[in-house]
Amino acid sequence: MAGWTGLAPLLAFLLLLCPFSSPACPAACRCSLGEVDCSYQALRSVPENLPADASAVRLAFNHIAVLKAHAFPMQQVLQNLSLHSNVLVSIHRRAFAGLGALRELDLSNNYLTVLTAETFLPLPWLATLNLGSNKLGQLPPAVLRAMPCLQELFLHSNALQSLHADVFPNLPAVRCLTLKGNPWECTCEIQPLFLWIMDNPDKIQEENLIQCRFPEHLNQYPLTVISNESFSHCQDNLLLPRDYAFFLLVGPASCLASIIVCLLLGSLAVAYDRLLKKLEKDC
Repeated sequence: MAGWTGLAPLLAFLLLLCPFSSPACPAACRCSLGEVDCSYQALRSVPENLPADASAVRLAFNHIAVLKAHAFPMQQVLQNLSLHSNVLVSIHRRAFAGLGALRELDLSNNYLTVLTAETFLPLPWLATLNLGSNKLGQLPPAVLRAMPCLQELFLHSNALQSLHADVFPNLPAVRCLTLKGNPWECTCEIQPLFLWIMDNPDKIQEENLIQCRFPEHLNQYPLTVISNESFSHCQDNLLLPRDYAFFLLVGPASCLASIIVCLLLGSLAVAYDRLLKKLEKDC
């Protein structure tokens, strides 16, 4: 025991000189209490070796154009990720793989034109998604289906002209949706969005700022001011181009099949009639 007692001060001294190692912080970043700030560093890619225990990573105001597959390989506890104000044009469908704990994702003020459902499939708990100030021309319904817990969705200042009717059933938990600054085409295709806004006025904070761009006589006209009767001429179930193609293919095929069946039945009837006459003659 005496030997161990004598070694205790020495061990304490060594621990002071060599403390337990903490996660390394990339040279371009500032790390503190689980938060990693790499903003305003002219970065062209996500820094390697981000701390594995990071709960928040900020990469705003850089020059990142592409997010490659597994861009955040060690950040399994990451909850908040900001890529605001970069030059993003492409996100690999596996870029966010491993970020199952992510709750907030800011992709605003970039140059994104296309999104796929696969991009967000690894983010089941995502509650806030900011896609504002991009170049999105459409929002595939499958994208939102991949995020069942989404509560806040920012789509302002994009190139959206309408939203497909299938988008809205995929917003069960959304309590805030921004839509201003898009060139909305106020024709029959905008009716699903119009009806959703009328049914959920508490989820839209900018009703008078959601303005039509087309047709020309409705330019700058608030969508919410349009009466429901304006859509009375719209069919409940608008046919899609693939529906017309189906009818064009199936219609002629069905007609041809009917002709062939009629010819076969006619031939059988004639043959049967001849057989009866022959039997009568033989008898």
